[in-house]
Amino acid sequence: MSKSAHSSRSRLAPILDHPLEAPTAFRPEDLVASVRALRSRDAKAIPEMCVLEFDGDLTDKLLAGGQLTRCDGWPCFHTTMWRWESDGLSCGLIARTIGGPFTVLVAEQLAVCGVRLIVGLASAGRVSSSVPLPSIVLADRAIRDEGTSYHYLPPAETVEAPPGPLPFLEAALGDVGLPLRRGLVWTTDAPYRETAEQIARHEKRGALAVEMQAASLFAFGQRAGVAVALVAHLTNATDHEGEQFEKGPPGADVQLLRAICRGGRRWIDETAR
Repeated sequence: MSKSAHSSRSRLAPILDHPLEAPTAFRPEDLVASVRALRSRDAKAIPEMCVLEFDGDLTDKLLAGGQLTRCDGWPCFHTTMWRWESDGLSCGLIARTIGGPFTVLVAEQLAVCGVRLIVGLASAGRVSSSVPLPSIVLADRAIRDEGTSYHYLPPAETVEAPPGPLPFLEAALGDVGLPLRRGLVWTTDAPYRETAEQIARHEKRGALAVEMQAASLFAFGQRAGVAVALVAHLTNATDHEGEQFEKGPPGADVQLLRAICRGGRRWIDETAR
């Protein structure tokens, strides 16, 4: 590196100062191999599609109802993967991977294990007053107000979702019975630092919702060439006078998971042809 280039980089904030083309010193393959060795686990197949359920409420509900089985082939120190099967559909389900760093840590390991589609299912807050509550937003672009994405892609205001799975998910999500929008979301690392000024600014830019994972997940997906998506279940808003965190009719959460799996399965089958 030249003296001038080094001087230029030294003035960058650390969050923007990453040699993106340099190889990583700590690889997800190494962690997966360590888990398998320490826990005496053979390499076993895991579902081709995995849903990262950030809240954990749906996972808890399905587990209490005896609808999940443990996926013992999942080599991870930090999480448990459950297998959900219903009406011929199947997916892996991992709960409480909240925030961009944790989401991408798990996504890196899922990719190493051969998962073909990773879908984040996030509870989210409304930004655009035009969006009803509760509703569903399928994110196709995210504002990068977080840190993880800058380790994967050069600085930019937004990051695009990988386009492949989007039409398949959008078609399936239309059957859930909740209002559905597709568009821009705002990803933040600090939900308790969302100011009225920020909300107004991002609404003006066209953001529909605020959540904590999309930008990080999309940047990872672009860099690693892995299919990812994020479905936001909008349940609250600072300007909402009604009941907060209302998810819709009974069973809407399970219908949402079923729709994600149905759309994801159609995309996997289509790309396998």
